[in-house]
Amino acid sequence: MIRTAALAILFATSLIANASEQAKVKADPAKGKVIAETVCVACHGADGNSAVSANPILAGQVPEYLAKQLHNFKSVDGKPAVRNNAIMAGMAAAVPDEEIANVAAWFASQKIKPAAAKDEKLIALGQKIWRQGDFKKGVPACAGCHGPSGAGLPAQYPRLAGQYQEYTEAQLKAFRSEERANDPEKMMRTIAAKLSDPEMKAVAEYIAGLR
Repeated sequence: MIRTAALAILFATSLIANASEQAKVKADPAKGKVIAETVCVACHGADGNSAVSANPILAGQVPEYLAKQLHNFKSVDGKPAVRNNAIMAGMAAAVPDEEIANVAAWFASQKIKPAAAKDEKLIALGQKIWRQGDFKKGVPACAGCHGPSGAGLPAQYPRLAGQYQEYTEAQLKAFRSEERANDPEKMMRTIAAKLSDPEMKAVAEYIAGLR
């Protein structure tokens, strides 16, 4: 478990390689607001608080993480996007590269209206996985990378606290099937492959209630 955590920290650097380059240019949230209100509003809301659980809440998210995702949704030099999503491919294409940091800064500056956890049984199992992981299965504690309260480690790991249960569960399943493969060194794919459907649902439920 300690070895797994050490590897996770080691791989954190590659997670933000592209985002760090973008961060060298001072972001302008005001410019990002204009794009959020025109390109992003239908799915994520102008302030990043999506009204639909299938679409992630972006408000309060780590800006470097948001910037990386937008870049990953884009096709580069005719090559398939690193993160494959037909809807987001079109949306990301409408955001010029030089504006991505601005959009990320806007959403990061907004106050999150968090989702809520409801199922007590799921919460108990989710809490155990979040805090302790599963040593026998080689699953590290989620809190090791995303923080005890799910706030994330800025510029390294994304905020998860308050995210819709349905969205988090869907992403875990996408990592497991490798439908989503933009995690450096297959970190999330490796972890998700060791989680059962009930465990994914449980940890996603617990995450929704984190504050």
